[in-house]
Amino acid sequence: MPVLYTGSDSAIQGAGVVFARRPAMRLLKHRDGDYFSSQLSVDRSANEGQTAMARFDYDLFTLGAGSGGVAGSRRAASYGVRVGIAEMSRVGGTCVIRGCIPKKLLVYGAHVADEIGDAAGYGWEIGPSRFDWATLIANKDREIDRLNGIYLGLLANTGVTLHETKARLVDRHTIELGDGKRVTAERIMIAVGGYPVLPEIPGVEHAITSNEALDLKELPKRVVIVGGGFIAVEFAGIFNALGSEVTIIIRRDKLLRGFDEDIRSFLGAQLAERGITIKTEAQVTAIAKTADGLHATLDTGEVLRTDQVLIATGRAPNTKGIGLEEVGVTLDRDGAVKVDEWSRTSVDNIFAVGDVTNRINLTPVAIAEARSLAETLYNNNPMRFDPEGVPSAVFSMPPVATVGMTETAARAANHAVDIYRSTFRPMKHTLSGRSEKTMMKLVVSREDDKVLGCHMVGADAAEIVQGLAIALKCGATKKQFDQTVGIHPSAAEEFVTMRDKVPEPVAAPGGSR
Repeated sequence: MPVLYTGSDSAIQGAGVVFARRPAMRLLKHRDGDYFSSQLSVDRSANEGQTAMARFDYDLFTLGAGSGGVAGSRRAASYGVRVGIAEMSRVGGTCVIRGCIPKKLLVYGAHVADEIGDAAGYGWEIGPSRFDWATLIANKDREIDRLNGIYLGLLANTGVTLHETKARLVDRHTIELGDGKRVTAERIMIAVGGYPVLPEIPGVEHAITSNEALDLKELPKRVVIVGGGFIAVEFAGIFNALGSEVTIIIRRDKLLRGFDEDIRSFLGAQLAERGITIKTEAQVTAIAKTADGLHATLDTGEVLRTDQVLIATGRAPNTKGIGLEEVGVTLDRDGAVKVDEWSRTSVDNIFAVGDVTNRINLTPVAIAEARSLAETLYNNNPMRFDPEGVPSAVFSMPPVATVGMTETAARAANHAVDIYRSTFRPMKHTLSGRSEKTMMKLVVSREDDKVLGCHMVGADAAEIVQGLAIALKCGATKKQFDQTVGIHPSAAEEFVTMRDKVPEPVAAPGGSR
């Protein structure tokens, strides 16, 4: 039962509770034994408001104005608390300014090349076409400026005070801003995201990351992309479709580590079909600038001549130099902030959300974590973000989307599974002559018929799998998929018309598959 607490700060802090320092508090006990305090009302008496104002400049101060930081700060401010936020770059963060949004705009631009190529099959006679990289980048920049303005307006309209400067923690309640000014806050939210990392190899200063790739002055004729994750395959598709000669270098045997094995194999084959060279089990050991561009030397001894080397080998939490360890916040060995399921750090009034925690590094997850935190702390509505069934998409060409368990993960969790898989040539390409194919896959529990995972490579994958994510969240079964009437003709209907199971893999000697 919830109880009303009106005792002292010290008593409740000793119980490990995050205390809002207001006289009428409801303490909610959860099954895991955690306690969180929450206001009965956001209204303060005049005396209480004066006391809080005298003690702290802000109720909540956020480091980082990316998607998570802005979402959590706005939600908290909507409940009447005083919120400050610091951002040393442009408001909007990685996703809006130098990530998802600008990259997706370039993907749209790259798809136009495919549409032009398909046109003749549909009776269109298109004259000579010419692509201008500078125009695409300029238009992309204009849109990012517009979105940056919207984010600035969102903060201002909800009463969040923006400090456009770097911020560093001095102690658990004090933040030093870039101009030396110090402000105090009852609670602090760390939402500073991550940054692209570069390997320690000779000549790496001649390489670029995804940040610089979005602002190149001209389209390179030759590009070497190091890495096989989201960013690598997305930029490979962009540059390839716009006319660049693209080579991907990966240390492993397949792209997209962590995705379903069929997805990895199928996408690799589709990229190769488009003319992208993929060199597996290789690493770049040195980069040299020469008269004819850059030379990338591989550990195999091969030297690749190129105009740009794009390093896309991962990102790291942006925790250096902001005082976290000095005030007692525990980081893991990769520099990520360690948090519990409530996004609480080892310092009970300091919280962290988004990529800086290195949990699920996706923009919608950062937003959901931050909003859950604001609900918990300021709206008497304790919420924990549910990490199960988070869908994701890779905007490669063709794109990938997935939700739920991979076949490998399902078997590792001791599920007996049935696999359904379909590969086909999309109807759109029957007249265009394009060889690109689509692949769809379902992982189904044999025990209870529940659909454990949905995976797709092909046009509109993200739009299709978003709907399937709802079905998985609701615990849909294969029978329910089968009972669903498909939309015909569409690619999406394939997910509800797959009937034939893939034969079980033959066990190798010793019992392994």
